[in-house]
Amino acid sequence: MSNVFAIFEHRIKEIVQSSDFLADLQPDLSRLTVESPRDPAHGHLATNAAMVLAKQAKENPRSLAERLAALLESDVDVSSAEVAGPGFINLRLNDEFWTDYLASVLLAADGFGGGATGGGRKINVEYVSANPTGPMHVGHCRGAVVGDALANLLNFAGYDVTREYYTNDAGGQIEVLARSVFLRYRQALGDEIGAIPEGLYPGDYLVPVGESLAAQHGQALQKMSEAEWLPLVKEVAIDAMMALIKADLAALGVCHDVFFSERTLHASQGNKSLISEAIESLTDQGLVYRGQLPPPKGVKPEDWEDREQLLFRSTDVGDDMDRALVKSNGDYTYFAADVGYFKDKFDRGFEEMIFVLGADHGGYVKRMEALAKAISCGKAKATVRLCQLVKLFRDGEPVKMSKRSGEFITLRNLVDEVGRDAVRFMMLYRKNDAPLDFDFAKVTEQSKDNPVFYVQYAHARICSVFRQAGRDMPDMNVGEPALANADFRLLTDEGELGLVRKVAEYPRIIDSAARSHEPHRVAFYLYELAGLLHGQWNRGNGAPNLRFINQENAQLTTARLSLLKAVASTIASGLAIIGAQAPVEMR
Repeated sequence: MSNVFAIFEHRIKEIVQSSDFLADLQPDLSRLTVESPRDPAHGHLATNAAMVLAKQAKENPRSLAERLAALLESDVDVSSAEVAGPGFINLRLNDEFWTDYLASVLLAADGFGGGATGGGRKINVEYVSANPTGPMHVGHCRGAVVGDALANLLNFAGYDVTREYYTNDAGGQIEVLARSVFLRYRQALGDEIGAIPEGLYPGDYLVPVGESLAAQHGQALQKMSEAEWLPLVKEVAIDAMMALIKADLAALGVCHDVFFSERTLHASQGNKSLISEAIESLTDQGLVYRGQLPPPKGVKPEDWEDREQLLFRSTDVGDDMDRALVKSNGDYTYFAADVGYFKDKFDRGFEEMIFVLGADHGGYVKRMEALAKAISCGKAKATVRLCQLVKLFRDGEPVKMSKRSGEFITLRNLVDEVGRDAVRFMMLYRKNDAPLDFDFAKVTEQSKDNPVFYVQYAHARICSVFRQAGRDMPDMNVGEPALANADFRLLTDEGELGLVRKVAEYPRIIDSAARSHEPHRVAFYLYELAGLLHGQWNRGNGAPNLRFINQENAQLTTARLSLLKAVASTIASGLAIIGAQAPVEMR
């Protein structure tokens, strides 16, 4: 027993298919759903079965709902089935169903809610992929958290996930980086470099790189021509920046499986490269031609040129315009690199490639979806998730930053000031495509208005109850076997059953969040579950008979501790997906 909604969707379909008055219909049940009612007072589950079937059955939805409700009430776990609105059916389940369900949650332990969706399907999640030209700044933070939490979610849901970082180490910005580092190298040797010239990277983070070059090479690099020192300094600079980036990401709890170098796409293997092989594959499909792109409306894309070019016929596979593959100087376009990179991923066996990008990459959506269809012949899928900007506030005032002048808050600054857990949770407390305000004061205050504190405090509170039980009732067995075999029928309070029902939503949250690629749903769910736990705690403060520990009734206490164990495990599981800790105590 895992996903309650899936269980009853299956049961309802079986009842529909075996009913006398629908037996000859062979109904299409693909749109039949079972969900939570909008108002919890209306029941535990709601189905649209009658509304889906009404047209097929040529019957009024509400009258059909009345007939179906009578059939659904025959289910042993259904206490009532009521028709609402235009034909929804609201179901209430017996208390025994929920208490039996609690036993299955405890038996599932850490695996509760996971592994049911992905079926081992290979999926690649690429995120962050910041240019290796400096430390991670706060602008990279949201994509890093969304991508990492999404990878955690998909992994828990049963997908075979690879976390990937695309190192853009082949563009012009790398030459700018190398020249910036060379300037710091000269500075380390005692040269007076003055103000950093316009167009170079001004950050002091390059000073140690220059000093390292000076210590290793002395005056030797200065005696070389630029053609000689540039490739050498490039390698050192890229390695130093990637080490810096990896350390910043580690502070945030982000660790990638693969760091893919863009340079490998351009590297010759014989007389071919990964890019040329990918273009050749598209050519074989008749999707590459020589032609001229029409002048674009509005802002011109960077790859557009008013001449005949080698083009990808991407409009044949769903894009809104064809794409250039080769520039006038003979170099490949950025999009050509995307072509080679996507084919490499497909050749590695991935069935879906997810790209977590900044909001300024909106133009990538259609072109990547079209590219996926062309490269894989429809066998693989590309999904782009865009992350809107994060606005920082301190004491209610916006925090101003300027990357050009080198004045910005780094990702490490943010993590050091408010903590990894607060950063990760709050970056997920809005949907990725909605703007997010991050207030330094609010994310550190200890109140209900701070979601990460509220959720972690719920877990810590449960741990405190177990510590209290050990002090007040030292002879009681609170090991996992004893808790799993508790008499759950003693849980009769509506607040207790409400907690069981909320825990039961977790598998469905995991399933829907994984399918929609929306890890923020987990954060929202945890806040709601924590609210019910705190609410039941507060009820116990006013009514001693509802307290989790009852020294006069060991059986009831064991049952309530079992419930708390299920809640704590679910909170810990959700926090692990988010990438935050589940503390045992908070001070």
